[in-house]
Amino acid sequence: MSEDNKDFEKFLDNKEQTGGAFENTDATNNETTETVDPIEEKINKEGLGSVNMERYATQKADKSDFVLGYHSVDMETLFSRGRFYPQDTKISIRSAKVAEIRHFSTMNENSLLDIEEKLNGIVKSCMRIESSNKKLSYKDLLEEDRIAILLQIRDLTFPEAENKLMLKAENSYGTTKDVELATRNFVTTEIPAEIEKYYDAVARCFRIQTKSSGEILMKPPCIGVMEEVTKYIKEQQEKKKRWDQAFIQILPYIQLDWRGFNQTEIFNSEVAFQGWNEKKYMVTYRLAEKMKIGAEPEMLVDVDGEDVSVPLQFPGGIKSLFIISDLAGELL
Repeated sequence: MSEDNKDFEKFLDNKEQTGGAFENTDATNNETTETVDPIEEKINKEGLGSVNMERYATQKADKSDFVLGYHSVDMETLFSRGRFYPQDTKISIRSAKVAEIRHFSTMNENSLLDIEEKLNGIVKSCMRIESSNKKLSYKDLLEEDRIAILLQIRDLTFPEAENKLMLKAENSYGTTKDVELATRNFVTTEIPAEIEKYYDAVARCFRIQTKSSGEILMKPPCIGVMEEVTKYIKEQQEKKKRWDQAFIQILPYIQLDWRGFNQTEIFNSEVAFQGWNEKKYMVTYRLAEKMKIGAEPEMLVDVDGEDVSVPLQFPGGIKSLFIISDLAGELL
């Protein structure tokens, strides 16, 4: 094991012993052991009497939420602004635990598939998404909203100022400025007005009326759909089979739900796609291009009165999301 890895393990072990955001619990178990409340102990021994259990149950639930450390996410901080989820959707997040960070640290940054698996693993473990009308899962999170959620999870995990992800901007005169890699500093991609007018607030997607192809339902892809598409591409590559890249580019935008979406459905959709005429394909392809949300590849930073473009990239690679870059600052 290299010295760097030893230092990293030492750092994680120290954080684990001191508690805080890095409580060491099983990554697959969201339950937290609670200390016995004196009131609850008395009730168990002496009976309920005239205790108002409705009020007591609420207090106990609030305490549980506090111990679990979940924080509500403002839907307006997402690139989608929550428009493609059920209207009453609520998202909450907690900090990443030691076991989850260790698993994330095994990421192979040369493998896009492994990167996706590790990013989704953090979201699955540290995020709750709920709606009273529909049972939701991490798979319902939009692909482009994922980075906003991950950065907020990182902020909870590493609250210290020295652990912020910082990039350096430099203007033409050599003046430099540090800028934080945060969603508030991103230049966001906006869906053009010609597409926006087709947004259906009830269906939570776009209902686009076309002259030649009738009505087309579309929306930005969710994690669940992208996971299945990624699995399909991987299997085709492993079997050395050809796959239709044009079809794969538009499929995630016309597949509105991940439920029931599997390899068989992808094959059936591809067969149906072969029957499309040129006009329908071109219209759908152009719509998918204009329906992309998220961040532009560069941030625009004001450095001493001059706008400077800074590439949107993680200092030290994608692992720096949950592997602190300034390890030296944590060592004694």
